[in-house]
Amino acid sequence: MAAEMIVTNARVLTMDPGKPRAEAVTLGGGKVLAVGGRAEVEALAGPGCRVIDAGGRTVLPGFVESHLHLVLGGAELVQLQLGGVEGFAALKAAFLDYAGQNGHRPLLMAQGAAYEILDHPVTRQDLDRVIADRPIAMMSPDHHTVWANTAALQAAGLLHGAKTPPGHIVVMGEDGTATGELREFEAFGPILALGGEAHLQLGIATGGEPSPWPDAALRAADKDKVAAGLAHCAAHGITAMVNMDGNRYTCVLLKEMADEGRLTARVVVPFHMKPHMELAELERASAMADEFTGDWVRSGFVKMFMDGVVDSRTAYMLNAYPGTMERAEPLFELERFKDICAEIDRRGLQIAVHAIGDAAVRQTIDGYEAAQKRNGKRDARHRIEHIELIDRADVPRLGALGITASVQPPHPPGAMDFPMSTMDHVFHKGRWRDAYLWKTLADHGAPLAFASDWPVTDVSVMRGIQAAMTRKPYDGCQDERVSLMETLHAYTAGGAWAAHLEEVTGTLKPGMAADLVMIDGDIEAIAAENIGQTGIALTVSGGRITHQAPGIG
Repeated sequence: MAAEMIVTNARVLTMDPGKPRAEAVTLGGGKVLAVGGRAEVEALAGPGCRVIDAGGRTVLPGFVESHLHLVLGGAELVQLQLGGVEGFAALKAAFLDYAGQNGHRPLLMAQGAAYEILDHPVTRQDLDRVIADRPIAMMSPDHHTVWANTAALQAAGLLHGAKTPPGHIVVMGEDGTATGELREFEAFGPILALGGEAHLQLGIATGGEPSPWPDAALRAADKDKVAAGLAHCAAHGITAMVNMDGNRYTCVLLKEMADEGRLTARVVVPFHMKPHMELAELERASAMADEFTGDWVRSGFVKMFMDGVVDSRTAYMLNAYPGTMERAEPLFELERFKDICAEIDRRGLQIAVHAIGDAAVRQTIDGYEAAQKRNGKRDARHRIEHIELIDRADVPRLGALGITASVQPPHPPGAMDFPMSTMDHVFHKGRWRDAYLWKTLADHGAPLAFASDWPVTDVSVMRGIQAAMTRKPYDGCQDERVSLMETLHAYTAGGAWAAHLEEVTGTLKPGMAADLVMIDGDIEAIAAENIGQTGIALTVSGGRITHQAPGIG
């Protein structure tokens, strides 16, 4: 295989235990051909080989984003962004400016509205004072709550309430009409549908497929949204990702993009199992796993939600939330969940469960344990997503059962963009020591996979690394930071392993995919508090440059 690209004069962190450091990497035919010293690698350059001088910058395997929502994130890039907006005046100004530029949109949708954006719970009347004559709505950063104005509620048929599954709530006022607050996907799905993207929400909302099947024109529009998301991720060094929502339609879109040469990252897509589904529906999960097996688009895992989120008090807790009698409810009944896990596991599929509250985490572990007892131990790599609170008795169970902790460094309040005030609202002070336990879980044997949960938080891996490295212990609590190398491993080889991609990507060694990222500096020399400001100089995915900063190469 002829060398097509050589990246040299680099500080290469290969994530390969057998050869952890190098100075240069040779790529060709979409694979890594050689890793080693400058002289030996540069000698492989032949006619037409592109040689890139890294100038002492760090080169790593391409980042693996272990938990994001690619299609939704790509679609949201054109929506109003409310991150950092506070107070009614600023909220109204932002919406009016966006409305003036988007007269054609049937729904004015905003993202990133903090739960504390106003000094009181948001109502439809508040949003009517912003804009009353057009449907408008705004989504919380965690994507589990939407607030809508009266026009939007009327257009979506929600003003007088709606029948929703347990845990999905159209909040009603004393006057018998909706307050404007909608909790969880099947409550606010009709609002999102006003924007013409309901078919893109099905993978996370219902687990179903579009009907009728989107025609070529609609698929082309959808692929443009995916492409925008992919470009956004490539600019942050991401070459592989686990898309935590989806269905067969998602896989078809991505496979078409791969065939068209437009897919710039490897994407793993789940079948979404919802509480209303019968076990027989898992045949669809097996069919997806059989149909999509490539290095660029694959399925093979089942996603479930055990609970909601802490901010809306929908995360399932062992104890009541501070100042309330509420602890929420699980979305799956325990014995049925055990049966579902056992059947998924029997089919040889991986399981990923969103579990945020400590009761949800325990019930998820119980389900995985039941599956292992019924089917025997295998290399399943079942994973729990988020684990924001965990009872100490359950900590060692992850390592013992081989459960991956798929967690997000940007999520702990105070670590990146989420305010510390959340801790007071949702966790008893005595339980802070049990919240966001990345190091504790790792110390007890749980493999770590890091991610952002974009568009819930900024997809920037560099900001995520900084959050992981600089997170301060909560008052009276232990330090939950892991080392720089452990952090980088969780964003590369660890994420690849957790997604069953370790034979394809995640390390730089001969035969692996030509996926790499060059950061704009020496990451081992950059002060932790400055890592998030460090740019991505080069992203290479499958041997193709997908992002390149000016002056590189």
